[in-house]
Amino acid sequence: MTNAEIGVVLLSLRIAALVVVVSIVPGVLTGWLLARWRSPLRFVVQGVVMLPLVLPPIVTGYVLLEALGRQTWLGRAWHELTGTHLSYSTTACVVAAAVVGFPLLVESVRLAVLGVDERLEVVSRSLGRGRSSTFLRVTLPLALPGVLTGAVLAFARALGEYGATMVLAANVEGQTRQIPLAVAALLNKPGQDAAVTRLVVMSVALSFAALLGAAACSVWQRRRRGAR
Repeated sequence: MTNAEIGVVLLSLRIAALVVVVSIVPGVLTGWLLARWRSPLRFVVQGVVMLPLVLPPIVTGYVLLEALGRQTWLGRAWHELTGTHLSYSTTACVVAAAVVGFPLLVESVRLAVLGVDERLEVVSRSLGRGRSSTFLRVTLPLALPGVLTGAVLAFARALGEYGATMVLAANVEGQTRQIPLAVAALLNKPGQDAAVTRLVVMSVALSFAALLGAAACSVWQRRRRGAR
């Protein structure tokens, strides 16, 4: 692989890792809320959370651009706070991939929390622990394999994100050009078949490794449930 291709791969991995970092806490809390909240409004919240999973990625990117673009109040607030523009930047790549991958993380957490026996939480509360302490000491450890599965799936989804990223972050070499964007750019240039092949092989290898990790977490979760 050339230095430019290695840079594309490293940027993709960095963005995917940042997606997990910024998504894990809100994803876990949202998944827990959807699993334990009894209000009918839960279905509305769940619908909103899952919407990026069914929307065309380009539509998601357009919505994000309209909300976070340079002329919006959020975009201007970000510029005043950081001195940089959010759209058409590496940060925009993280935001776009995080929004698209968030439903996968939340759904994995939600299913994992549903698999935790609520009687254990009741016992914990009866022993004097508060709701937050029970969550941290009982629910979260038991749901951990599901949390890890969701994190791995969000990571894998970030590696393959194209549509929303293309709209919000564009295809800027060295800043936003991840593997899918680099492949798209190379396909429009003659004589780049070898470079495309190398990047495609790397993309398949990374995505497959992430899926194997998610599968391993799922097996771990089933074994823990079977042991109880």
